[in-house]
Amino acid sequence: IIYPVGFYRNKAKTLKNVSRIILEKYGGKVPDTLDELLTIKGVGRKTANLVITEAFGKPGICVDTHVHRISNRLGMISTKTPHDTEEELRKVLPKKYWIIYNTLLVTFGKKICNPVSPRCNNCPISHLCKRIGVIRHR
Repeated sequence: IIYPVGFYRNKAKTLKNVSRIILEKYGGKVPDTLDELLTIKGVGRKTANLVITEAFGKPGICVDTHVHRISNRLGMISTKTPHDTEEELRKVLPKKYWIIYNTLLVTFGKKICNPVSPRCNNCPISHLCKRIGVIRHR
């Protein structure tokens, strides 16, 4: 199942370790808070936010490469790291959008707002975009 993802040996080892900790420390119940999830070795901010939003429907901002790139490109924020992006988005993005934000930007980032050569001519929000970091576009 995880073979196509890349680094599958490391990920398999981490999954086994995280599963063991959840069984031993939490009685098999996945923690539902960011702070608790972050105490588990192998669980970072992106994964912890993804778990609380997808598994528990709680507000969280899952920052992946698309969320980081597009939020900065639009000029919503100006950050260097995903952690800083999450912190700044918590300040400027209304909480009601936190859960859906990652899903929307991942799709948008794959189809329109590509890393190297974004499709600005096909972008429905190009009139709002500051194109920060865009060298060439289609």
